[in-house]
Amino acid sequence: MMNMSRRSVICGSLSVAAAAPLARPYIANAQAKTAVCWIGQGFIQQEDVAMKQVCNDYMKASGNKLDYSIMPFMALNQKIISALTSGDVPDLFFHDAPENFLPQNAWDDKLVDVTDVIAPYESQLSETAKLCSTFYNHAAKKRSYYLCPIKQGATPFHIWGNLVEKAGLKMADIPKDWNGVWNYLKQTQAPLRSQGMRKIYACGLQITTIGPNDGNNLFRHFLIANGGEDIVTPDGKLHTDDPKIREAAIKSVEFMTNLYKEGYVPPDALSWNDADDNNAYHEKLFVMDFDGTLSTELAMIKDKQAFYHDMQVLAPANKNDGTPMKTMLNAGGGMIPKGAKNPDVAKDFMKYFMQPKVMNENLKAGLGRWAPAIPQIVKDDPWWFSDEMPCLKPYITEIALNPTVPLYNAFSSAWGQCDAGSSGARPMPTSSRMA
Repeated sequence: MMNMSRRSVICGSLSVAAAAPLARPYIANAQAKTAVCWIGQGFIQQEDVAMKQVCNDYMKASGNKLDYSIMPFMALNQKIISALTSGDVPDLFFHDAPENFLPQNAWDDKLVDVTDVIAPYESQLSETAKLCSTFYNHAAKKRSYYLCPIKQGATPFHIWGNLVEKAGLKMADIPKDWNGVWNYLKQTQAPLRSQGMRKIYACGLQITTIGPNDGNNLFRHFLIANGGEDIVTPDGKLHTDDPKIREAAIKSVEFMTNLYKEGYVPPDALSWNDADDNNAYHEKLFVMDFDGTLSTELAMIKDKQAFYHDMQVLAPANKNDGTPMKTMLNAGGGMIPKGAKNPDVAKDFMKYFMQPKVMNENLKAGLGRWAPAIPQIVKDDPWWFSDEMPCLKPYITEIALNPTVPLYNAFSSAWGQCDAGSSGARPMPTSSRMA
């Protein structure tokens, strides 16, 4: 691996997209056209800078114009649902976590099939990226690509390593099994409180019903850890009647409930939204959290002591039976709604964005909060496994090297519909059956 300084890792990643020459677009435009794009805001400024750079580079190379708006996660969700409902749509949605609306709108034939965009890169995509990008269209009676995947994210443990040491424990002694991680780290609470941190808790357990994205994600990982991975299988069938699955669900609920009832979780966790656990972690309200991507760490990148020394990231290793645990990956990227005025420009932009070099430079400039949907990129570029950002290597290992499974909506659009209903993204219809 290359020997890089911290300064070169951070600064170099920010400048690489601007400095490197980017490939020409795929279509030649006799006359420049404009595509209206709605883009999700990053959790850190560098992500937005990187996205603006890609947009500007594409416009310069193609002669087309992107009329793009970058907006916060929840605002974007609401606008997308409203647009798809009314039919007054832009040319492109670009979303980091589209699982709450993508499956059911593909089913309802409200999105453009983007198989032609994917085709040059399909063999390079990770299996999870493919599965999280293909959905069944009830009108067309087939599965097709409705997402142009650019990025993938996983869920690691976020741990205040300095507080673990302060409690008299060692990070190196954390067990490899899922329950063992929680049980070991809950031992930090009593010694830390005895040292004056009277309001601290051990676990940021997201047992919320208000902001259910994180809560649903947490429960799915507990289910996998307890042997319930096959609650939905790749054939789209639900197996809640399987005794093994039911037992896994019972064990998961009991363990999570007991952590809360025993006082290891902040009482207000019941009403957290998806950002509250991040904020509480930053305030050291608890020692550990299990939350998606590296937004937790990257939000504190200017605090050198916290970022480079105190916080540590840990990837799940084993299920409770000791076998390797699969962690869930999602995929984010671009979607083109039906009714778009300039879908060809939107497709052209996504063909440009999916080029491995462009994809890599964009996500590096975003400091690795998301990994490329093409796994060979991270294997070929030593930046991704550098030790210079302590949080990055274990996170990328979880995504690119460890066993993974896609979100269950990849197997069944009905699962995506249920997630949408629980998140408030869309009312649950009672008459449709989704494959």
